[in-house]
Amino acid sequence: MSSPARGRRPAPTLRRARRGSSQLRMRVGMLVIAAVLSVFAARLVQLQAVDPGQYAAMAAERGTREVVLPAARGDILDRNGDPLAASIDGLMVIADPSQTADDAAEIARLLADGLGADYFATLEKLREDDSRYEYIARRVPATTALQVVDQVSEAGFQGVYTEIDPVRDYPAGEVAANVLGFMGTDGPLAGMELTFDEQLAGTDGSARYRVGGGNRIPLGENSTTDPVDGQDLTLTIDRDVQWYTQQVLRDTVEGARAESGVAVVQDTLTGEIIALADYPTFDANNPLLAPESDLGSRALSDVYEPGSVQKALTMAALIDAGLVSPETQVEVPPYLERQGRRIGDYWDHETLRLTLAGILAKSSNIGTVLAADDMSSTALDAYFRSFGLGSRTDIGVRGETSGILPAGEGWSDMEHDRIVFGQAMSVNAVQMTSAINAIANGGVYISPSLVQGTATTDDGRTVGTGARETHRVVSEETATATAEMMERVVDPAAGVAEAAQIPGYRVAGKTGTAQRAVEGGYEGTSVSFAGFAPADQPRFTVYVVVHDPASGGGGTVAAPAFNRIMSHVLRKFAVEPTGAPASTLPVEW
Repeated sequence: MSSPARGRRPAPTLRRARRGSSQLRMRVGMLVIAAVLSVFAARLVQLQAVDPGQYAAMAAERGTREVVLPAARGDILDRNGDPLAASIDGLMVIADPSQTADDAAEIARLLADGLGADYFATLEKLREDDSRYEYIARRVPATTALQVVDQVSEAGFQGVYTEIDPVRDYPAGEVAANVLGFMGTDGPLAGMELTFDEQLAGTDGSARYRVGGGNRIPLGENSTTDPVDGQDLTLTIDRDVQWYTQQVLRDTVEGARAESGVAVVQDTLTGEIIALADYPTFDANNPLLAPESDLGSRALSDVYEPGSVQKALTMAALIDAGLVSPETQVEVPPYLERQGRRIGDYWDHETLRLTLAGILAKSSNIGTVLAADDMSSTALDAYFRSFGLGSRTDIGVRGETSGILPAGEGWSDMEHDRIVFGQAMSVNAVQMTSAINAIANGGVYISPSLVQGTATTDDGRTVGTGARETHRVVSEETATATAEMMERVVDPAAGVAEAAQIPGYRVAGKTGTAQRAVEGGYEGTSVSFAGFAPADQPRFTVYVVVHDPASGGGGTVAAPAFNRIMSHVLRKFAVEPTGAPASTLPVEW
């Protein structure tokens, strides 16, 4: 029996099975590796060949932050450089949605309550995808912003913080508020803040930089555009005179239990507006506390029939045309029947024998109509328009009206009669101030100014003292004669406005009382007084209008206010009395 062979190899079938399994695994592995490499290759082609710019931008954007560098708004200054509106330190409230998204509802409630922000808009910002920087509120007073951010932090939330953002402040509160306007959270909403926003606003800058892990990368992309601060705007207004004028106007309106009032102080020689007061007014720091009707300037936006102040312009036109003189004699009956309607005076009287000066001093409607009978409507219209009536002054305040002066060639006889004593037409207060100022300025009209130098309005107009215009309306002799007639208005022996007298000074003026046109009818009255001093060397023109007083007229309501305002201005600017005797023109014959 033979023994088994030594060192026999394993059966061939077993060897083939092991070799086949190894090869299979290798093949599968190679396929998997090839598939993965194919995916990588496709992605590489997509990134580098298909749209590399888009994906590079997306990658950079996720790691880039851009923030606003706010510009400081220019100040609005009075004629002496004192601030009427200024920018002070404020804060913007900002959120990082990557930290606020999970608690957005609770954080939005705190921000809405503390900042007065819209809850749903805030909620959307707090949940903004792919953002690290969302504005919640801008131009927030620092104390308010810090208090709100502290409340968010104390409630256990993160991602709300502040950055510097100047806020508007009106250091004098109500002073000139109706002219200045005010700012809202998104920009200016009214007044000169809005009209001259392009000059005042400046241009915000920006900073753009890379961040990683929420922190700035020191050596990453870093670019900065510096902000350009706004330019200051200097007004012709004197803050002290403006404040005093507003106090007098408030006392007058409240004392007369009137609806409202305006007062204007104009430099006779330059046309500059020294004060432009409205009452009721508002605090420009808190405009939302006032009714909307009080936010604009009634001195420019409201129109009304001027009443007998218009007679001063009529008399100047008649004298300049050579039709009358201050001593022209007129027989004034108790009333006139014209076009089926009766024209009367404010007081009952028998037939009077008055000079032209007397007609003005006693403010006779009848006498004015009779004196103007020989002057055509077209000629009167030309004079009144030369005085600035019927067109805007374009002084630079939004919402100014042009008043209503019908075209002279279309006047009916009734309109002719009524326009000469200040009815059937309308003006705004600055218009009428500048018209009377033309008489004070020797017959030369100067367009009124509220801005020192020149400035461009939002609609492209150039305004200011550097753009003012002048033209002659009546001769210097006519202006002097009219001024002397106006002196008799305040003379207690002749006129109706003794309360406008200022001891030591010659004063020229004219009262006005007219019915107020309301919704197609007449309701209440507008009473006024316009005048200048010293009458023989005029320095300032002051006009006061009070709408719908409980009682009284121009001589008893507006004239005392004129007295207080003019006295203050003459003292402040050290205007001395001329020492010349007052006018003694005869008022009767």
